[in-house]
Amino acid sequence: MFNKIDKDYLCETIKGLMAIDSPSSYCTKAIEYIGNKAKELGHEYKITNKGCGVILVKGSESGKKVGLAAHTDTLGLMVRSICGDGTLNFTKIGGPQLPTIDGEYCRIHTRSGKVYTGTVLSKSPSSHVYPDAATKARSEENMYIRIDEQVRNAEDVRKLGIAVGDIIAYDPKTEITPSGFIKSRFLDDKASVACILAALKAMKDAGKQPRYDTEIYLTVYEEVGHGGAPMGEGLDEMLAVDMGCIGLDLSCTEYDVSICAKDGGGPYDYEMVSRLQNYAEANKLDYVLDIYPFYGSDVGAMLRAGHDVRGALIGPGIHASHGMERTHINSLVQTIKLIMLYLEAK
Repeated sequence: MFNKIDKDYLCETIKGLMAIDSPSSYCTKAIEYIGNKAKELGHEYKITNKGCGVILVKGSESGKKVGLAAHTDTLGLMVRSICGDGTLNFTKIGGPQLPTIDGEYCRIHTRSGKVYTGTVLSKSPSSHVYPDAATKARSEENMYIRIDEQVRNAEDVRKLGIAVGDIIAYDPKTEITPSGFIKSRFLDDKASVACILAALKAMKDAGKQPRYDTEIYLTVYEEVGHGGAPMGEGLDEMLAVDMGCIGLDLSCTEYDVSICAKDGGGPYDYEMVSRLQNYAEANKLDYVLDIYPFYGSDVGAMLRAGHDVRGALIGPGIHASHGMERTHINSLVQTIKLIMLYLEAK
C-alpha cells in the first residue's frame, strides 16, 4: 500500500517554485524556498559553498548511504550588451529553444536588486514593417529585449542600473488544468523538485522514513552541465530525478515515470536500473524504460567528476522540453511512488 500523496501540496509546491525566477547561478531564493519546505517537514537543511541545497533525511538503519538529486536552476538569458537605441542584446543560459520565446514577457534582475520588465523579440518584430518578419531566424544575433521603461539610448538604460551580466528570466506561464495537465516552462526540473518534497511529505504523514540515511541535493548549475559535479562524497549510490523525454522512438508519455537506461553520457548503473524497474513492475506503476541520446543529468556530472558512486536516473514524462512544456499529474504521482519505493525498499 502506497503512502497517501497530497496532490494539493504537490501542485502548490510547483506553483510556488515556478513563481521564483531561477536561471542557472541565480537560485538563492528558490533554494531558500525549498529549505523552508524541508524544515516544515522536519528535516535538516544545509546550503553548500556552491549554493546547492541539501536535505538531510535520517534512515531507519545503517549500512548504506544514498542520495537523490534534482535541479532547481532553469534556462534563461543574460544581458550581453546594451544597444544604442536602448534595447538589450542577450546570450543564452543553457539551451532554450529561442523560437518558442519570441514575444515572451521577461524580467531583468540587476545586481543592485532592482527588477525591470520587458519582452523578448525578434529584430524583425512587425509584419507591417519587415518583409522577413515571419522568416527571420530566431537566434541570439537576431533577437533582443525591449525594456518597459522610457529609454532612448544606452545611457538611459545604464542610468536604470541595468548592466552587462544581468539575469533575464522569461515568464514560465504556469497553468494547471481541470483535466490534470501541468503546463509550464521549467517543469524540467522544478516538477521533480516538487515530486521529491511531496514524497517526503507522504512519508512523514504515514510515519515512515527512508531505510538508509539520505542526502537530497537541489542543484543550481545543471542546465549548464556541472550542477551535480560535487555530489557523491560518502555516498554509495545517487538517484537523479529529472525529466523524461517524449518523442521519436521513445516510449515515454505524459502519464508515465521514465527510467533511463542510458543517456548522452553512457549507460547508468545496471543493477540500480534493474532494481528500479523491478520496483515499478512489482507495484504496477505506469513506467517505461528509455534511452535519451541528447541528454545529460546531475548524476552524469557527478560521475564525470570521478566519484565512485552508483548512479541512476528517473523522472516524469515532459513533453516539448526546453520549450513550452507539459506533463500530467499522473506522471508526477508515478514518479513520487517510485521515489518512495526506492527510499523505503527493504
